[in-house]
Amino acid sequence: MAVDRESDLRRALERADEIVPYFQPLIELRTGQLTGFEVLARWNNPVRGLVPPAEFIPLAESANLIDALLQNLLSAAFRATSVLPEHLTLSINISPTQLQNPSLARQLYFSAQEGGFPFHRIVFEITESAIVENMSHAKAITHELKTLGARLALDDFGTGYSSLHHLQSLPFDEIKIEGSFVQSMLASRESRKIVAAVVGLGNSLGLVTVAEGVESKAQADMLLWQGCDFGQGCLYSSPVPPSALASLVNTMSQPETAILFASSPHERSPDQIDLRPDQQHAQLQAIYDGAPVGLCFLDRQLRYISINQRLAEINGLPVADHLGHHISDLLPQMFQALGPSFHRALEGQSLLGMEYVSLGPAPGKRGNIFLVSCQPARDEAGEVIGVSVSVVDITQHKRSEEALRKSREERRRHIELNAPVFPRDADSGIFIIPNRC
Repeated sequence: MAVDRESDLRRALERADEIVPYFQPLIELRTGQLTGFEVLARWNNPVRGLVPPAEFIPLAESANLIDALLQNLLSAAFRATSVLPEHLTLSINISPTQLQNPSLARQLYFSAQEGGFPFHRIVFEITESAIVENMSHAKAITHELKTLGARLALDDFGTGYSSLHHLQSLPFDEIKIEGSFVQSMLASRESRKIVAAVVGLGNSLGLVTVAEGVESKAQADMLLWQGCDFGQGCLYSSPVPPSALASLVNTMSQPETAILFASSPHERSPDQIDLRPDQQHAQLQAIYDGAPVGLCFLDRQLRYISINQRLAEINGLPVADHLGHHISDLLPQMFQALGPSFHRALEGQSLLGMEYVSLGPAPGKRGNIFLVSCQPARDEAGEVIGVSVSVVDITQHKRSEEALRKSREERRRHIELNAPVFPRDADSGIFIIPNRC
């Protein structure tokens, strides 16, 4: 039987044991440490048992009962938080319709005061759809919540009317990545790229990123590899009722639990793991620009995506003239000579130390000599996404080698031409060296 009767919901709100909070932990991906809980509403219906919020929240909104439901939920949640250590946070969802209430921020603040829970340890989650529907109200309410000390998270980013304007206009501290992207990211390159894009956006704006729906260690490892900060999902724990909260906190606060949950991306050293992708990019860019050899990155279509100044000088073109162009457009002779090697790199082969001689300044004249290496570049799932190319000008080295070789040959010939000729004994074949004493 569908729960669609307003009277059932009203009766449930009058009873303290029907609309109850459940708690799902949030974990720091790098360390595996428990950092807080998201509060999730459940209707403990006497006929149907636990009813998920997707079924009764819309009913509460249409019946103008959402404020009463949230107050009941918060009261029960704050009563249960006496078992929480002082560093743990609570994340609480705000319904889109509540953003029409100009006194919402003050009501939430007083509820926390009554419940004895510090307001600065609360993260209020707001969906994108709520912002679109109530932008002016959302702006006023979110700024008031921030002024009162709370934190704000943009929930389910990427599933609604995603807009950088929301992140610019409203004082968010966190972005939450919708669970469907996380759950499909191992199998779907598109999902991986969406997750990576959201994480990268969060990092570039200084926002914490939280991934929902984490179900496996492989997903957690990939999220950390991409730079995500926190995870939430069944890998760590399903939502639990208040009666199980103390036990869950105790279990998840044990060192062995943190070690179990800590992510461990492949091929990363302990000192690298603390760097966010934006920091890694800045570090690599500094190395890239300062390298004494030519470096570039070609995408799967062999177009220049990045190139350092050294290689641009070798090619005789400005950096900007390379970007977006196929290598054959700019260096047809090189592509004719090394094109098959680039394609082999796209198939996953590493090709090191290939010699290439450029066109000379005039017919019959040799150009410069280069040592070219191609390395396949892979994404977090191991898929080849391009080719990293290094180019070293070894012309001077080769010319020095050639000059040394010629010098040795000339010296040998000189010795041979100027060596004295001694007579040989016809019978014994021994050279007869005259006595000059």
